[in-house]
Amino acid sequence: MKTKFLLFAIFIISVAAAQQKPKFKYINPLIGTQRMGHTFPGATVPFGSVQLSPETDTISYERNGKYNGKVYEYCAGYQYDDKTITGFSHTHFSGTGHSDLGDFLIMPTTGVLQLNPGTASATEKGYRSKYSHDNEIAEANYYKVKLDDYNITAEMTTSQRVGFHQYTFPKTDSAHIILDLMAGIYNHNEKNVWTFVRIENDTLITGYRQTQGWARTRTVYFVMSVSKPFKSYGFQKNDENNIYNGFWRKFDQSKNFPEAAGRKLKMYLDFDTNENEHIKIKFALSPVSTAGALANMTSEIPHWNFERTKSEGQQLWEKELQRIEVETLTEDDKINFYTAMYHAFINPTVYMDSDGKYKGLDQNVHQADGFTNYTTFSLWDTYRALHPLFNLVQPKRNSDMIRSMLAHYDQSVHNALPVWSHYANENWCMIGYHAVSVIADAVAKGNSDFDVQKALKASISSSNLDYYDGIGYYKNLGYVPEDKNGASVSKTLEYAYDDWCIAQIAKAAGDEKAYAEYSKRAQNYNNVFDNNSGFMRPKFSNGKFKAEFDPLDTHGQGFIEGNAWNYSLYVPHHPEQLVELNGGKKRFAEHLDELFTMELPDKYFADTEDITRDGIIGNYVHGNEPSHHVAYLYNWTSEPWKTQEKVRMILKRMYHSGPDGLGGNDDTGQMSAWYIFSALGFYPVSPGSPDYALGSPLVKSAVLRFENGKTLKITAKNQSDKNVYVKNVTLNGKTVDRFTISHDQIVNCGDLIFYMDSKPNKNRQ
Repeated sequence: MKTKFLLFAIFIISVAAAQQKPKFKYINPLIGTQRMGHTFPGATVPFGSVQLSPETDTISYERNGKYNGKVYEYCAGYQYDDKTITGFSHTHFSGTGHSDLGDFLIMPTTGVLQLNPGTASATEKGYRSKYSHDNEIAEANYYKVKLDDYNITAEMTTSQRVGFHQYTFPKTDSAHIILDLMAGIYNHNEKNVWTFVRIENDTLITGYRQTQGWARTRTVYFVMSVSKPFKSYGFQKNDENNIYNGFWRKFDQSKNFPEAAGRKLKMYLDFDTNENEHIKIKFALSPVSTAGALANMTSEIPHWNFERTKSEGQQLWEKELQRIEVETLTEDDKINFYTAMYHAFINPTVYMDSDGKYKGLDQNVHQADGFTNYTTFSLWDTYRALHPLFNLVQPKRNSDMIRSMLAHYDQSVHNALPVWSHYANENWCMIGYHAVSVIADAVAKGNSDFDVQKALKASISSSNLDYYDGIGYYKNLGYVPEDKNGASVSKTLEYAYDDWCIAQIAKAAGDEKAYAEYSKRAQNYNNVFDNNSGFMRPKFSNGKFKAEFDPLDTHGQGFIEGNAWNYSLYVPHHPEQLVELNGGKKRFAEHLDELFTMELPDKYFADTEDITRDGIIGNYVHGNEPSHHVAYLYNWTSEPWKTQEKVRMILKRMYHSGPDGLGGNDDTGQMSAWYIFSALGFYPVSPGSPDYALGSPLVKSAVLRFENGKTLKITAKNQSDKNVYVKNVTLNGKTVDRFTISHDQIVNCGDLIFYMDSKPNKNRQ
């Protein structure tokens, strides 16, 4: 009898497990595809080299010789409100405020061959097609859409370095696959430097594309394999004013000629198809060579089983999502949480072939020895929460990312760590030298599987690059002067924080001299604080503050992507001193209250691309990164319960489960990492410190599984939308009497319990 009961119990458990919805099913890749989110809805595996996604228009970077502001809406290539698709390309950024990539656009068509994309208002005049969201599916590592103009169903999935397409055609003797090597994101007339294509046989094509854009010297190699031999093929060269054609002019290279080269090249393949016939394409990328791309394809997808590749990629997502298991009050909250994890685990991207070879910053081929090489380092954004999240749940990857940064330093003629780098290029976007923050945070949290002494040397070298963004002035004067270098206050504040990070690395490395020097430099924020106005304020090289000053204005006031109200709160490494600068705990809390409740008139962000009303609460700008720690600063006042209140408000107002579900750019995962931390109940206010600030969890419960084999269970008792205040916190049964918790406590403990209430506990201070 007992045996039967046991078997029955096992059966019930097995059925329950089978009915448990996989976590990747809670991912909605369409979140953030509208307005400012700039995410892409296509197929990719975690940290994938290939990010295969639809493009919905062909907006040029320039218009009449000037920057075209409309292009900003297409940083990821896809806009939810568009009604047409121009094709499917293999490389994308997720949520950036500038762009590049969009390489190797493929478009299946039928009927008369057309090699121009045409316009959204007249799709019949080009190769683009109308589509409907009713016939669109976006999942983890899977995208499907019907191309209405051609009655073709397009599906795509990926492995790490290979995009896998499956197109279902109608019966026709005029089916085409177009490969547009001119297409790209943030395109301009000079974007393509060169393209080269070889027809190896009737199913295999190789080549490369070299571009100059955000990355000024970028080369991507490819191998394209089709499941069915094509019956004919051809090229269209769109080069203008090409005076020299050499003796290649003796050939007709436009039709069935086995190679082509040029700055602006398109090609096509012709097929006959039966009703509902699949034509499949495997498209492999390499940073090194076509031989590398072919080896990547052979090692990763040696078959033509589309469903197998899709399933394997979704299993990879399931494995990553298992690192955090949550229960939430609503289904939407769970979708938001796992989509945030999805966005957080897209970038940085693996940048090397399956054999470990990659192209370095010096444009030479290097071998990654004992680590995975990564690229796409949007460090001004991601040092704040994304890399700290990796230190918590992806420490091995984060250590490899730092080793990739150190390789960048080795290859840099400037002897500098990356600022914003992608595809073997430094693009120098934004400010600061925040790779040092990523390093310091890893060291502080015991994740230093790299040469700390070398990391310190690289950090010091980066901080002394005098010709970079006013560093020479900063070193000599203790601040960046606005009359010598713009956005001076932002730079001074961020350099001071970065210098504090270097001091922490130096302390860990046992370098007392460097620790003292950089601890002193970390105080430089004091040099731009104006006691009269109560704000950080631009100062000139003569030591005087700028007279005309509007603390609400972003432009011309010494700041970048923020105003004085928000940036004056940016001293994450010394919050106690920040409170004192602002008149003490009571006055500082009132100042924060005013930030969240005042009205910011539209004129102050009307000319700012990456901020809209959607991302603003009062004058608190959550849609951009400099404010992401601000709600947690109440913890250093006598009113810490306001952190709990504000965090829960931000979680609900800035994140939704629809295409307009992000209050700003995701910025390669930073916005999503803020959500993950805050939903769990704590946040890294000062990366480089081992401590997290406590907040108010949104989840009912969570289990974090760490790479050290231990787990943390978070429970929010009496959780509800009204119970946003934390009455008490216990860690393994003991009361937590501070408003911070250490990294060691989190990764080595068992139970963290938040006792929730509808009223603040004003006795807990």
